[in-house]
Amino acid sequence: ALPVTHVYNPLDYAWGAHRAYLDRYCKPGAGVLLLGMNPGPWGMVQTGVPFGEVALVRDWMDISTGVKRPSIEHPKRPVDGFDCHRSEVSGRRLWGWASKRFGSPDEFFDRFFVWNFCPLAFMEEGGRNRTPDKLPAEEKDPLFEMCDLALNRIVEFMDPEWVLGVGKFAEGRARAALTDSRQIGTILHPSPASPIANRGWAEQVEKQLKALDIL
Repeated sequence: ALPVTHVYNPLDYAWGAHRAYLDRYCKPGAGVLLLGMNPGPWGMVQTGVPFGEVALVRDWMDISTGVKRPSIEHPKRPVDGFDCHRSEVSGRRLWGWASKRFGSPDEFFDRFFVWNFCPLAFMEEGGRNRTPDKLPAEEKDPLFEMCDLALNRIVEFMDPEWVLGVGKFAEGRARAALTDSRQIGTILHPSPASPIANRGWAEQVEKQLKALDIL
């Protein structure tokens, strides 16, 4: 309902790229699931990969195909896929840290996997992103029920020791959704809208992960 005018589902139009991400990097036994909120306009919306800043998905993960255009496209939020020249700051920070800290994708994904709680992106008429927590209850409740189920299934598949929300929203959803005694925590969200994240996000996340005895 208004004010949302467009809903993008990268698991549909970018399924080829998302499937490549799952096939290569979603591994049983990885110790930590990093849980984001939902796709960003220059990240997963373009690449089908959570926090999927184009350059790092293409050049580091070696995923560069499998994205089509959504059937109904917002004129101010075109999907250019791997031809998109915009950079997702959150994704550049998260995947940039992963690439520098671990070197190869396999080294990172042996220990971590990154997943979004909600796979849908909601846009208002002017192009503004509307996050899932801002949806009315009659839309949010059935959506979250499906997302809770999907989260439980990927946790069952991976069997991670930790589920860490990338930000407080995702931590809260993990605590509400997961039905076992998994360890749940949080790390700082890398959004440029966060003044704290703008003061050395990678260094702060290193400290948080070390405090949890994950690094």
